Amino acid sequence: MYTKPVLSMTDVKSILEAAQVFAAQHGWAVTISVVDDGGHLLGLVRLDGAAPISAQISPAKARTAALGRRESKGYEDSINQGRYSFLSAPGLEGMLEGGIPIVVDSAIVGAVGVSGVKSSEDVEIARAGIAALNQ
Repeated sequence: MYTKPVLSMTDVKSILEAAQVFAAQHGWAVTISVVDDGGHLLGLVRLDGAAPISAQISPAKARTAALGRRESKGYEDSINQGRYSFLSAPGLEGMLEGGIPIVVDSAIVGAVGVSGVKSSEDVEIARAGIAALNQ
């Protein structure tokens, strides 16, 4: 039998808080989501001024990163390079940059998804949240 690390609610709150602080410092109105390794939503915060659609896109990006075990940008890049078949991948709806897996002891324990600003800025926010796990 295998054992694996899992995210606690304390971890989820730390990730969301750190990501929220980072976004606020830059004046970015976004939605931030955290999912477990199966893509199930554990926490979501929609900052003031964030577009309503970001509350749908953010968890979709996180789910895609968790289930795919890689950054969601990889899917976006593949599609943009002509691999359109990924558009029919079951269960993956957030194939846009901004979903980052959370890795603990070489295991994917979940992912963070952010939506609301430029995709590269969404990634910065997600990484800032994940960095809180190492503090």
